[in-house]
Amino acid sequence: MNIVLLGAPGAGKGTQAQKLVEEFGLAHISTGDLLRAAVKAQSELGVQAKTYMDAGKLVPDQLVINLVKERLDADDARAGFILDGFPRNTAQAVTLDSELAAMKRNLDAALLVDVNPDVIVKRLSSRRTCRSCGYTAPGGVDVCPRCGGEMYQRDDDKPETIQKRLDVYQTQTAPLIEYYRGHSILKEVDGDRPVDEVYADVRALLTK
Repeated sequence: MNIVLLGAPGAGKGTQAQKLVEEFGLAHISTGDLLRAAVKAQSELGVQAKTYMDAGKLVPDQLVINLVKERLDADDARAGFILDGFPRNTAQAVTLDSELAAMKRNLDAALLVDVNPDVIVKRLSSRRTCRSCGYTAPGGVDVCPRCGGEMYQRDDDKPETIQKRLDVYQTQTAPLIEYYRGHSILKEVDGDRPVDEVYADVRALLTK
């Protein structure tokens, strides 16, 4: 099962991905994690990526694709994978399709976790994070239930910042929905429900 994960920031994609990993043993491939790991390991691709990141520039598409290809060759990805955070636009999607075809692999589904933007702003802006251990909780929790630390609102979780992230998503990434619908592999679930309800639908869509 080879899946691309779609959805706006805060839609709950990561939670659903983790459940799929636990049940089906898929490799969860986050491009953000890949870049950080490559830079930390000082691999050839990591060194190249770091020069762009240090200059405040976006890492070029081909460099990201090369990192993804390298990761897809790992043993744990041969039984299936979930791509999270890539592709980010239709140009990257076309390149990904081409590279996968060269590897004699293909995508089985593009899974869209769909949540109304207003719900996302409300959900994320109410979130609080522990200064000490990073635990996250809904608004109204002033003391971390894990370590007793102070809970605060991260800058990333302020409404104006969230709206900017959603605007970028709508402009750059949302067109992927139509791209994958045109390839007849788009699967959509309503993400504005309890986690287990959403996962029941995800599982049904991917295994039928």
